[in-house]
Amino acid sequence: MSLKSDKKIIFWLKSTVFAGLVAYIIYVVRQQPLDWSIIRNQLRVVPHPERWAIGLCLLTPVNWGFEALKWQILLRRVENTPFWEAYRGVLAGVALGFALPAQLGDTAGRVLSLRNHRERAIGASLVSGGMQFYVALVFGTIAWAVHLTLVPERANITGNWLLIILIILSGGGVVFGLVRRRLVSWLEKRTSLHRFAQYWNVAGMYSDAEIAQALGVAVLRYVVFSVQFYFAMRLVGIILPPGIAASGIGLVFLVKTITPAFNLLSDLGVREAAALWVFAPVGGAVDAVPAPVLLTATLTLWIANILLPVLLGLIWVWKLKK
Repeated sequence: MSLKSDKKIIFWLKSTVFAGLVAYIIYVVRQQPLDWSIIRNQLRVVPHPERWAIGLCLLTPVNWGFEALKWQILLRRVENTPFWEAYRGVLAGVALGFALPAQLGDTAGRVLSLRNHRERAIGASLVSGGMQFYVALVFGTIAWAVHLTLVPERANITGNWLLIILIILSGGGVVFGLVRRRLVSWLEKRTSLHRFAQYWNVAGMYSDAEIAQALGVAVLRYVVFSVQFYFAMRLVGIILPPGIAASGIGLVFLVKTITPAFNLLSDLGVREAAALWVFAPVGGAVDAVPAPVLLTATLTLWIANILLPVLLGLIWVWKLKK
């Protein structure tokens, strides 16, 4: 009762956000068609399923650890942040990003976890997300090229044009990286945009070495969650040749990445639909792998890689400062 009025407002605002996130998480989980009987049946026939489950879970903190390392590297131009604080900011962003559209929640969680220079940190967050997007685009382009050789019926005019567009976009990322400083400088000179310059000018401050270092970490993170996807498939008994598995995983992540993130399920459903479309015509996967089993694999990956970090991130959402 002794709290000041502004602190009371912040307290109730936090309480509302926290309760809303918890309710939303419960709602989303209840809506998922996760058939536990299928999981039990598959675990009976898969040799040593606990190995795949342990590997999947152990890689979850590594996955988000690489994301935190990338965030820490990009924050050096804003303020020096210890790795653990960067990790907490990433988890807070994961929790808020679960329910908010696009990159709004992820950016808000990271920026509000900082003590100073929050305006400039917005630009660093956008650069971080853009790097992971670009890595998924490049690997997805390679995956689509391989997929066309595995599924000749999709190597039609549409499929080939899509490959050309993906190659152009991948090359465009290199061009953007080379001209980023001049682009930021040009934007700063625009009178109508000058007041927003503090949000993006940090993008022009990074050296080529810093960009290369952060991109390297983004690639490592991509490899880690690709391995997690493979572990999730092996956990439910899905065994595919390495080329088919690698290209399929790359395409699933490409679709998840380029799909506008305005859906209310934090990309849940996109991954499942993409997996069914990608793996269905390859190597008789329709007959070899029932759709419910494939959906179970993608949902298992979502639980390990998204839901658990979201629940942990709720702790840091509560601790965010005004």
